[in-house]
Formats: sequence, structure tokens, C-alpha cells
Amino acid sequence: MSIYGPLEHAGIDWVIQSALLAVGLLLLAGWSVRRSLAAADGGVLPDRGITVRNCIEAILDGLAELAEQTIGHDYQRFLPLVSSIFFFILISNLLGLVPAVGGATSDISVGLAWGTIVFFVYHYVGIVKQGWKYVYQFTGPLFDLKIGGKHYHVPLLAPLMVVIELPLNIARVFTLALRLLANMFADHTVVAVWLGLMPVAVPAIFLGLGLVISFIQAFVFALLSMIYIGLALEEHH
Repeated sequence: MSIYGPLEHAGIDWVIQSALLAVGLLLLAGWSVRRSLAAADGGVLPDRGITVRNCIEAILDGLAELAEQTIGHDYQRFLPLVSSIFFFILISNLLGLVPAVGGATSDISVGLAWGTIVFFVYHYVGIVKQGWKYVYQFTGPLFDLKIGGKHYHVPLLAPLMVVIELPLNIARVFTLALRLLANMFADHTVVAVWLGLMPVAVPAIFLGLGLVISFIQAFVFALLSMIYIGLALEEHH
């Protein structure tokens, strides 16, 4: 039994419904934070206790610090993308722990979509930042050759390195998606099995573990996205 059943009969795939549900929850959380900031002293004093605003601000601070270390001083340009990836994957992972709901990250297409977005973003920023020199990352080390009194940097290993580097670069999309899918599918399957066998005590342990895994997988996806962007911005020597 799934909450997506009625609309699936109408031709709307459950993955799309789940993704829209995650987006809706994020918009609701954003509205809640905006409302909190608009209150008297809302932009100065934090809320008391554990609130949606405090949780989001703490996570964003952590992501911003990590992005600065990984990407560099230009990290603020990419923080909206990285944080969007993190929160969407996190909410989708958590939805997958709810019986009869399910999260969009349980489908390979969602991971591939985010991986493809990251793939094009880091190649785009790399080309914009470095121009034609960006292709050097696929050609291996540059050797200094002196010809006619002039020094040239020549990628002598390019024929070999291009064959290796290009497939490995494209594979990043699939490794991002498959890592996320495999971990969340395994976690959700274990929880579902224990809920069917013993619906009280033991499943609570695995639900707690599922919460941790949900955070870790969202963090890993966001971190790898930062690393790929940071590598694209580095000049190849």
C-alpha cells in the first residue's frame, strides 16, 4: 500500500510524486524559516530550542565551511546548488523510512539526474575559469620540451591518458547515483523486513540507523559534488 497509488493510476509515476513531495516539504521549511527571520529580532537572535530554522542554519553553516575548504574562496557561487542537493536527498532519504511513503532516492533516475547536473556544472565552470587549458586534466602530465630555444609544455601521454580519463570522468555520474541507490535501497529494505517481522522494538534500532545513513548519504553526495567542482577550478600543471 502506497500513498502514491491513486495518482499512479492517473499516469503520474511515484518517483515524480515523491520528488514533488520532497520539494514541497523543503518549500514549507523555507517558508517557516523566512517567517521566523521576518519576526522581531528574527534575523539577530536564534530561536529557542531545536527548531527548523536552527537545524537548517546549523547545516548550512557546516556546508558553507566545508565548501570553502573544498572549493575555495569562490564557494558562495556553488553553495545554493550543493545545499539544494543535500537537502533534497536528505528529505527523500527520510521519506523512504516512512511506511507507505517511499523516497525518490530509491530510484536510480533521481541519482542519475543529480549526478548529471553536477557533471555539467563542474565542466562548465572549469571551462569558464581555465578556457582551453581545461582539457589538460584529461591529457596527463605536461612535459617541458626545449625546441629551437623555446620551451613547450607537451602532454606526451595524451593518447593513453585520454582513453583512461574520459571514461573515468563520465563514470562519476554513475558512481554518484549507484552509491546513493545501493545504500538507501539496502537500508530501506532492512527496515521494511523488520517492520514486517517485529513491528515494535527491533525496527526502532534500524530506523535510528536509517536516520544516520540518510544524513551520511546526503552528505557524501554533496561532498563529492564540491570536490568535483573544486577539481575543475584548479589549474592543471
